[in-house]
Amino acid sequence: QVHLVESGGGLVQPGGSLRLSCTASGFTLRHYAIGWFRQVPGKEREGVSCIAHSSDRTYYADSVKGRFTISRGNASNTVHLQMNSLKPEDTAVYLCAADLDGSSCPYLIPLFGSWGQGTQVTVSS
Repeated sequence: QVHLVESGGGLVQPGGSLRLSCTASGFTLRHYAIGWFRQVPGKEREGVSCIAHSSDRTYYADSVKGRFTISRGNASNTVHLQMNSLKPEDTAVYLCAADLDGSSCPYLIPLFGSWGQGTQVTVSS
């Protein structure tokens, strides 16, 4: 059974950094496109970043470009999202998602097959 777990969220001051991790069980993440999305109550789920499964090409929303970096961990079943220069508007629940097809990856559309439960990121002084 596919299972994704996010970790690394928390409270950070503006300008600070956090590193989120997405860990999988039941399948090998390396074979999937992995996306990070974020959700704020009352708003649509927003695509943040994605890493493709074959080329490892990465994609970012304009709002996080230059501040966030997605990467596959040394452990085959982990993907990280390094978030630097955090802003209050980055506050959200961050979810990782996996998709074998990967066609939604470049467009950061939340049409992924498997989802984690999310981790809260709060940026506040």
